[in-house]
Amino acid sequence: MSNVLYEVKGNIGILTINRPKALNALNSEVLNDLDAALDAVDVETIRCLILTGAGEKSFVAGADIAEMSTLTKAEGEAFGKKGNDVFRKIETFPLPVIAAVNGFALGGGCEISMSCDIRICSENAVFGQPEVGLGITPGFGGTQRLARLVSPGMAKQLIYTARNITAQEAYRIGLVNAVYPAEELMPAAEKMAASIAKNAPIAVRNCKKAINEGLQTDIDTAIVIEEKAFGDCFETHDQREGMGAFLEKRKEKNFINK
Repeated sequence: MSNVLYEVKGNIGILTINRPKALNALNSEVLNDLDAALDAVDVETIRCLILTGAGEKSFVAGADIAEMSTLTKAEGEAFGKKGNDVFRKIETFPLPVIAAVNGFALGGGCEISMSCDIRICSENAVFGQPEVGLGITPGFGGTQRLARLVSPGMAKQLIYTARNITAQEAYRIGLVNAVYPAEELMPAAEKMAASIAKNAPIAVRNCKKAINEGLQTDIDTAIVIEEKAFGDCFETHDQREGMGAFLEKRKEKNFINK
């Protein structure tokens, strides 16, 4: 998996897309490697993932245009499905995933960041969906997730105009949660991941599932999803430990994901 590096720091996993000379552009090989890297994550011991790009210029500059330029209609649809399948795996991955956007996040780069739970970025980050300027639509979820994350009107404006936006504008419209100086981005991502990892893993994972599934349905159905997620936490070691620590006024908690 030379295109995707995986590093473990305690109970945090860091996935780095590693094609810096190509600004970490996504091609079929990278997508395959990312898919395999996700499968290799030990979800029993890792409690949060960080996704970033190699180098100082780019998170993911987009999909590989050289690979896409000669595709037929059927091949184009298949390539879109390949990307969507991997990005959907990130979106539904049992662990929280933080995108640490360290530069260009264009096209497929913006799309992969949107499949993550939380996006933070460096001051030099640039976001955009430039596809219509290339004669195509966003193909890895851009038309769907951008409208859900910001607003339909803002998503349409960005997609129709193919205009890139700065980190600060991305923050203003709610596309990212925070903006950091470049040298502070990964420390901030790791600090956030650590703050997530210290909490009860079953509860965090159930929250992710409940939020994601609830957003796709009506409020009455969503409340039932939450009730089941809530009930599922009881009779676990971590629920007893968390509540026991509170009642005993203990700061230290021994969450074991069981």
